[in-house]
Amino acid sequence: MANTPKKIGTFEGRDVLEAMLSSASGVRVSIISYGAIVRDWQVPAAGAMRPVVLGFDRFEDYPAHSPYFGAIVGRVANRIGGARFSLDGREYKLPANEGPNHLHGGPRGFAKQIWDMEVLSEEAIRLSLTSPDGEMGYPGRLDVTVTYRLTGNSLRIDFAAKTDAPTPVNIVQHNYFNLAGEGSIRDHMLQVDADAYTALREDLIPTGEVLPVDGTHLDFRKPRLLRDEAGNPIVYDNNLVLTAGRDLSEPAAIVTAPDSSLTLKLKTDQPALQVYSGNKMNVTVPGLGGRLYPRFGGLCLEDQNYPDAINHPNFPSPVITPEQPYSHWCEIEIG
Repeated sequence: MANTPKKIGTFEGRDVLEAMLSSASGVRVSIISYGAIVRDWQVPAAGAMRPVVLGFDRFEDYPAHSPYFGAIVGRVANRIGGARFSLDGREYKLPANEGPNHLHGGPRGFAKQIWDMEVLSEEAIRLSLTSPDGEMGYPGRLDVTVTYRLTGNSLRIDFAAKTDAPTPVNIVQHNYFNLAGEGSIRDHMLQVDADAYTALREDLIPTGEVLPVDGTHLDFRKPRLLRDEAGNPIVYDNNLVLTAGRDLSEPAAIVTAPDSSLTLKLKTDQPALQVYSGNKMNVTVPGLGGRLYPRFGGLCLEDQNYPDAINHPNFPSPVITPEQPYSHWCEIEIG
């Protein structure tokens, strides 16, 4: 099989493997077992192959320098305020790794572990991971699988998780997209089918309010550039609430390259989308093909449950149980 995994490094005494998915339309997606990461995603554009996500050529740069490039993030992605929550009358304390808050599953979340890799076909691969009871402070054992399937220009990601005890779960893809292949994403055009957003405190923890996007810079119901009138990129690190009752067969988000040469369409069954414009990026080593990634060099579109949902009863519950496991799908087409 052409995409038989190859060893590209070691981490904590385990081999790091890489497999490449390829489709009949010429798209190539490279996935590694560390963090279940999409390391590279190449799409035919303007007569050449163009990288459309940020990543590294060397595995060693991921543990040392990556701001979650291409990773699968969990057990609970995004933020949990105060690094604690209560469940069934018991309080759980988590490691704080962003000030006093808990971010992306903690310092040893899913993005920073080796997953088992199983090649299903030329176009599909499954990764699996077991998170033991108590890991990063979370209750319950969690058995997770993520399946990547490439068809034409579309990459579908299916997430599934089973637990033996009630536990919060919010697993997301954390790709940094740049449809130009390099430079700033400020001239990308973004449209999102979202009519509300979750209001934030200064530390980016939700206040609990869900407010309409009308009249704000978070209104992407019509396409808008990711820069202001002076040409400066706008800081976005916000959870947009996708329109209730929307057609899941239609894109929740559409991104257009600056020269309109490529368009990204993201579909998801999740209730929300984190839009992050890469303003905290500080990558000091070369990326794919020796490219240097500037601040605002990539756009994250993390389809998800609401941040800190475990601490807000009015948000959709992130708690799964042995009787109600976790499932989530996302489909991203770039062409």
